[in-house]
Amino acid sequence: MPGGRRGPSRQQLSRSALPSPQTLVGGGGLSNGTNLRCRSINSVGLSAPPITALITPEPVRHSRIPNLPLDSNLLFESLLFLYLLVALFVQYINIYRTVWWSTYTHHSASASLNHLAIFITVMLARRLVWTIISEASQTSPSSFVQYVVLIAARLILLTLCGWVLCWTLLNLFKSYSVLNLLFLCYPFGVYVPLCCFHQEGRAQVTPTDCSFSEQDGTLRPKDFLTLLRENLREQFTSPAHSPIHTCPPSPELIRSEVEELKTDFNRRIKEVLFNSLFSAYYVAFLPLCFVNSTQYYDMRWSCEHLIMVWINAFVMLMCQLLPPSYCDLLHRSAAHLGRWQRLEPGSYSNTPQHIWSDSTIWPQGVLVRHSRCLYKAVGPHNVAFPSDVSHARFYFLFHKPLRILNLLIGIESSVVLYQLYSLLRSERWNHTLSLGLVLICNYYVLFKLLRDRIVLGKAYSYPLAGGGLGIKSQ
Repeated sequence: MPGGRRGPSRQQLSRSALPSPQTLVGGGGLSNGTNLRCRSINSVGLSAPPITALITPEPVRHSRIPNLPLDSNLLFESLLFLYLLVALFVQYINIYRTVWWSTYTHHSASASLNHLAIFITVMLARRLVWTIISEASQTSPSSFVQYVVLIAARLILLTLCGWVLCWTLLNLFKSYSVLNLLFLCYPFGVYVPLCCFHQEGRAQVTPTDCSFSEQDGTLRPKDFLTLLRENLREQFTSPAHSPIHTCPPSPELIRSEVEELKTDFNRRIKEVLFNSLFSAYYVAFLPLCFVNSTQYYDMRWSCEHLIMVWINAFVMLMCQLLPPSYCDLLHRSAAHLGRWQRLEPGSYSNTPQHIWSDSTIWPQGVLVRHSRCLYKAVGPHNVAFPSDVSHARFYFLFHKPLRILNLLIGIESSVVLYQLYSLLRSERWNHTLSLGLVLICNYYVLFKLLRDRIVLGKAYSYPLAGGGLGIKSQ
């Protein structure tokens, strides 16, 4: 009636209705979160029902990769030691190619050169010797006699290596100054302050932190000798333990697994960087430090050889310490972790926004507010902290399972192509000899990388059964 009170129209009633499931999650996806709040311009103060009441979540499905053959620790250390010996021989050829025939004229210089070569060889063999001892220690002796023989062999091997080092150092001390001898231990002097006392930034300190030990239920700082012994042990042997992915259902367990994997990955990368730089230093740089001032050699070619040795040692260690099974483990955790994209203030003002919760698995495309900032879910499942840069970096590196392998193939292929180009243009016999010997080792590494890439590319591109969220390589 005119002048009377009108009831709500049909259009006004439709504005206050609950949003659809597609609108609630911001464009589709999967989730199982609770206690979410929907905010819109036309609906103020209206609480949305839990997402779990509207959408049934599905687990992330992973591709199955075959068990690719991996070199044993003893075989790998033997191949790495053989490659470093070849590279050391090549560097000496490059330096002394014009005076190698006059060793009897300079007997004292030749003796010092031999002592330096022996010292470098023992330093390069440290990982191989430790691997042999570790492999022998794992075999359980069947009798007391075998146990005694095993202990005696270990003591004799370690004593022999120590005696050779002391003998060569004593002879080098007679021929060179103290400044030259400081170059012999420079890598260890750099490793102790940079690696032993480096602590990663974490929100909480766990009992497995490398700088703390747990005694009587309390965390106490480790002493210097314990910290040094644990870090040096990592340089002699490859890591034997690696985390296991169990597809944890709760967000807290997923984040805990990611933290463990980050620590383990950083430890492996630190070992790769140190050992590759250590090998390049003793193989290609240290012989240059003991060259006589009157000796002429090609500085550009020697420096180029130094860079090539470091790159090849880096790729070889990466292939051994980051095998395909380990990269697949990192990829699975990254698929469960997800990533958040920070949006500019004022964008998506008409889209429902939610308050971020650490106990919720957020679907792809949902908008959340965290620390007064707006974020958009990027991954299929998202449990990462929106403001945590390390979580975003972890997802960027490992959400594509073949990213690390493609990077290694690109590096090794570039080195091989450049060496082939240099071989075609080489005019000196020492350049041809050095490139030919080093290329043989590089071909083996490149073959393994390409084999793994072909097999894994087919495995990750194979369609998954069940229509789940399969993360494919790109």
